Amino acid sequence: MDLVVNILSMTVPFSVAILLASTGEMFNQRSGVFNLGCEGIMAMGAFIGMLIPFLVGGGGPVSGVYNWLGLLAATLIGALLGLFFGLIVVTFRAPQGIAGIGLQMFGVGTAGTLFRHFVGGTQSIPGMNSTPIPLLSRIPVIGPIFFSHNLMVYIAFLFVPAAWYVLFKTSWGLKVRAVGTHPRAADSMGINVNRTRYEALALGGALAGLAGAYLSVCQVKMFSDELIAGRGFIAVALVYFGHWHPVKIMAGALLFSFAQTIQYNVQGLGIDLPYEFFVMLPYIVVIVVLAFTSKNQKTGPAALGKPFNREMRT
Repeated sequence: MDLVVNILSMTVPFSVAILLASTGEMFNQRSGVFNLGCEGIMAMGAFIGMLIPFLVGGGGPVSGVYNWLGLLAATLIGALLGLFFGLIVVTFRAPQGIAGIGLQMFGVGTAGTLFRHFVGGTQSIPGMNSTPIPLLSRIPVIGPIFFSHNLMVYIAFLFVPAAWYVLFKTSWGLKVRAVGTHPRAADSMGINVNRTRYEALALGGALAGLAGAYLSVCQVKMFSDELIAGRGFIAVALVYFGHWHPVKIMAGALLFSFAQTIQYNVQGLGIDLPYEFFVMLPYIVVIVVLAFTSKNQKTGPAALGKPFNREMRT
């Protein structure tokens, strides 16, 4: 029983980075743009998020303020990179797949270079500590699983109903879905297609940057070149898995992190298998699930991946 509780209590915080990044990517794709550069934005967010508390944070109670400043700075840099990606694929109408790979390489490379320049080597930071919710955290089984984490975990899961409400219950969400489904019709109704896509990309980039900073500030409390470890690409895949719906995307994020947590715990049991097998387990789970769900998958946004040009009537 203790092993099960331990696995589940690790699953929840481990899912946060994927959840934030895939929720942001959902807004990107709902507007008609898929961003394979999510990995690069997460890497930049992870570096910026860690850099501020590393340079000026120090220790003591004041360090918590610098953790939040790092998270905020990472969110802003993510939004800027999202807008930069929009300039390339929305304004200049470059192929989204190629531009996304370019952004991924740019983000990962720049983060690694700046890290070596400003930090030099692996350094830990105090990071964000757990904040158990009074009374609720003491409930047997449920308390350790859901109510004994840092504040960013609770905030991230509150983003799920917030994203659902924004996407399905607000006029802006309707615009996003319209420009991703039929941009020509949306344009004829007076919706500025390109501006809406820019806004969605800025929001998606902000959440990806925050996801990266969560890893460096709240989870591992350090930065390294391998910190993101393909999570940006997994986030893109989980949007398809979740049928572009925030609640289903959350389920996919929990599934991936559950497999990731199992591999950590199984390695600790001393099972005689190569550790590489356990490392690749979460990624195999995602591939298998996508393979089985793709047959019954709903069609995504009709204009996904297609640039919009008002001058062309196609």
